[in-house]
Amino acid sequence: MSGRWWALVAVALATFMTYLDNNVVNVALPTIQRDLALTISGLEWIVSAYILVFAGLLLAGGRLADVFGPRAAFFTGLTVFTLASVAAGLAWNQETLIGARALQGLGAALVTPATLALLPRIFPDPRERATAVGVWSAVGALALAIGPLTGGFLSENAHWGWIFLINAPIGVVAAVIGARAIRVERVTPEQVATGQVTTGQVTVASGRGATGRLSLDLPGLATSAVSLFALTYALIEGASRGWTSGPILGAFAVAAVAAVAFLVVESRTAQPMIDLTLFRERVFSGGLLAMGLWAFGVFGIYFFTAIYLQSALGFSPIEAGAGFVPMALLMAVSATVAPRLAERFGSGPTVAAGLGLMAVAVAGLSSAGEGSHYGDLLPWFLVYGLGGGLLVPLTNVVLNAMPPARAGVASGVLNVSREVFGLLGVTILGAVLSARQSALTGPPLHTFLEAYRFTLLIAGAIVLVGVPVSLYSLRRTRTAASVPAESAVPEPVA
Repeated sequence: MSGRWWALVAVALATFMTYLDNNVVNVALPTIQRDLALTISGLEWIVSAYILVFAGLLLAGGRLADVFGPRAAFFTGLTVFTLASVAAGLAWNQETLIGARALQGLGAALVTPATLALLPRIFPDPRERATAVGVWSAVGALALAIGPLTGGFLSENAHWGWIFLINAPIGVVAAVIGARAIRVERVTPEQVATGQVTTGQVTVASGRGATGRLSLDLPGLATSAVSLFALTYALIEGASRGWTSGPILGAFAVAAVAAVAFLVVESRTAQPMIDLTLFRERVFSGGLLAMGLWAFGVFGIYFFTAIYLQSALGFSPIEAGAGFVPMALLMAVSATVAPRLAERFGSGPTVAAGLGLMAVAVAGLSSAGEGSHYGDLLPWFLVYGLGGGLLVPLTNVVLNAMPPARAGVASGVLNVSREVFGLLGVTILGAVLSARQSALTGPPLHTFLEAYRFTLLIAGAIVLVGVPVSLYSLRRTRTAASVPAESAVPEPVA
């Protein structure tokens, strides 16, 4: 196996580790609470601290990858995440554990944009790059399903600390392989200025472009981080504190003001993090919206269907986690095939078909009732997995809309879309479910199931919106595998 495929192994391992940690802790929370005598607030912040820092710093992490190079950002983030995982696994009180989780979020915010930004540098050939992105997406899909299963198994059969300590060997292996295999070319400012940079090359390691040093854009970093922190906090805490409470309304207000400030800063700075004119392009903005709708469905369905499996079917945490594995396996297979389908039929129809299959599967899951069993759900799980994997071309579309020197920020924007829409999926669907359940009468299980089925129909309708969005925004758009390398990504801006 050549060096670049070993580099993909390192990138995939790092991706797997960070995605796994996004949801591995949930099923182990009762065990952690008993062992550390946690308060309810402390228990909530074990989950929230990671998500808050991760989502809040994704754009900043992407910018740092662009300025200092994705390789440097990758190894820095990997180191921080691995060491923080060890600290979390050895934590002796809630303050230590929450602090370690926040550091894990910081590491993930650095390494996640860098992993995706590295792929165009490692794989200059468009066809190979499309395959690599498919593998990257498949690994993420597997981690989403294996997380609850791993967390349940370790919490029931070992000390809960192992759900974090397991990251240490993965991180070390990824670092060793990556140190030997991840190589990115360094080019001079003159090469950037004359357009000699291709998708297989990277801007100067010192962060210099054709006009000199590439600015960190500190005002942009600060305003984007404040906006994302405040928005994420409001979405996480809104249900428990009340959506009309002072802290939540204040957080939404801070998010809105900071977002406006970010737009003003980016429109006036000479070297903005994001060229705002890109959002006028239907491919870029439509691709982000379609990715967001995918995340809305995936995060929402995972969360509430896991509750259904345990509440209605009596599954243990391990069994509930295992119930998602067939779906994730098919999603992983579908993700590796999707680039070839997009090459043949176009990105728009491929992505639209994926979102359509997801919407049909969600509607099918809504047929589950009190007398249903896992066999009734499995066919719809498989349809959902098949559709979810077909959205891989979106990643290539969003990356290709940005100049190579902005691949880190492009990856950050893509991941912000996933995280924010994912939180919206849990938040909005949770509010719909709670309101519907409160309006019903009868035994708790009956009202939950009726509300759950109604909520799935709403979720399916929202995901279905992505079908016309994809067909319109991605029309006549092929994946990078179907175009020459010279035109796969726009030329870098001077």
